[in-house]
Amino acid sequence: MTFPVIGVVGGGQLARMMAPAAVALGFELRVLAESPDVCAVAVVAQAPVGDYTDLDTLRGFARGVDVLTFDHEHVPSEHLQALIAEGVNVQPRPDALLNAQDKLVMRAAIERLGLPNPAWSAVASVADIAAFADNHGWPVVLKMPRGGYDGKGVKVLRSAADASAAADWFEAMSPLLVEEMVGFSRELSALVARTPSGESRAWPVAESIQVEGVCDEVIAPAPAIAAEVAASAQAAALRIANELGVTGVMAAELFETPGRAPGFLINELAMRPHNTGHWTMDGAVTGQFEQHLRAVLDLPLGATDALGDIVVMKNFLGGANQDLFSAYPAALAAEPTVKVHSYGKSVRPGRKIGHVNVIAAKHDDVATARARAATVANIIRDGAEKGDTHD
Repeated sequence: MTFPVIGVVGGGQLARMMAPAAVALGFELRVLAESPDVCAVAVVAQAPVGDYTDLDTLRGFARGVDVLTFDHEHVPSEHLQALIAEGVNVQPRPDALLNAQDKLVMRAAIERLGLPNPAWSAVASVADIAAFADNHGWPVVLKMPRGGYDGKGVKVLRSAADASAAADWFEAMSPLLVEEMVGFSRELSALVARTPSGESRAWPVAESIQVEGVCDEVIAPAPAIAAEVAASAQAAALRIANELGVTGVMAAELFETPGRAPGFLINELAMRPHNTGHWTMDGAVTGQFEQHLRAVLDLPLGATDALGDIVVMKNFLGGANQDLFSAYPAALAAEPTVKVHSYGKSVRPGRKIGHVNVIAAKHDDVATARARAATVANIIRDGAEKGDTHD
């Protein structure tokens, strides 16, 4: 009896966190790493270094794997099409992945499906931005369709003068995407998974809290979310996955919009395990990394029920403490029920280097659960002497 070999393009923390799930299920995981020091290399036996934008490199890496999947969405679509033509099992397929690579393609797809989109337009000049704002009002949001992440490649324009000052963006990329500035109460995430044969499952809709464009905390299920909004958000994410032929894990990032039916707008899509799904590693029957591997192999999907009434995930970014392990005794003693996930990265200010998960005790409320998670994250980030205060 043989077990499958899964190839992951990209050696970041998502690939690293697929490894324990692969080991538990008996699968072999291989990673195409960007450099010898990316964090997945330390936990995967076969992690050759190579350029994922080079077709021959991808061909060589794909040799001997049963399925090729991704840690990120930046592999050129034409290379993936070439691999498929040569018989490589690529999951998700490039036609689906394009909706996460290109925000203009995504906006058109959401519109075609009749799902809740903000007002948007492709723009090729400052005049186009001004014309859009004449119809929808200032401020507007200008986005680079490709390559943006964690708030990068996004600019809020509050006036015609701001639009003129952004003219150099068209030199880097054109057309760009302009959207209405959405008034929203909070951000949500609808996380789903789908197999090539069409089985799909959704986790509870979660609340995502951003700080300076970076995910800071996730609370699942989203506190006090209206049942009909949660159901509609799950249904929308599942429809996207099914209609676009997504395989593996997909996150639909949403704006909650009270008073504007159906209560949310779709912000962005990610077709891979996602930061807003890290809570599932300890807080759901099946975590997103195990589910992703099951999905791309077309295996039956696992249950997605939450294991507690409240689950909180909190990221910790690089801070004052360079020696993370030195803070572990204090951090683990402070909250023995909190689970720590460190990515094995060098510490740089503002860099995501790990997260913690807490499943709330029965008597805890959301604020208490968040405080428990923050206590551990802050101790690790700042060191035992400084980090024992809540955010």
